[in-house]
Amino acid sequence: MTQIKIVYEGSLRTHSVYEGGQQEIVTDASQEKMFSPTDLLAAALGSCVLTLMGIAAERLKVDVTGLRLTLDKEMAKTPSRRMGRIVMHIYCPRSFDPDVQQKLETAGSHCPVHQSLHPDVKQEFFFHWGEP
Repeated sequence: MTQIKIVYEGSLRTHSVYEGGQQEIVTDASQEKMFSPTDLLAAALGSCVLTLMGIAAERLKVDVTGLRLTLDKEMAKTPSRRMGRIVMHIYCPRSFDPDVQQKLETAGSHCPVHQSLHPDVKQEFFFHWGEP
């Protein structure tokens, strides 16, 4: 089990510490210079997508070094303020056989974070093969 300790420091700022490796994350909902909690959720999704694609690539014995992802997060206002839509563009510097590409896409688009988000959170995946 993973344990994370989080302290609210005031003024919409939190400080989180991952006990296993002493990694730290600071969020601030009042500034656009730091990750907000919902930004971290979107970043977790993006990181999970790339990680699962990396696992699949190792199994398929293909090199996806340089794989990258950009994402846009949109908040929904109704019926309540929540994450509404995440659009992800995944770029791989190499192209592979269509079957391999499909397996990599399936692995990425079915990562645990994707599976954990509510179905009302629209997630759009766009894969770009052979684009550095």
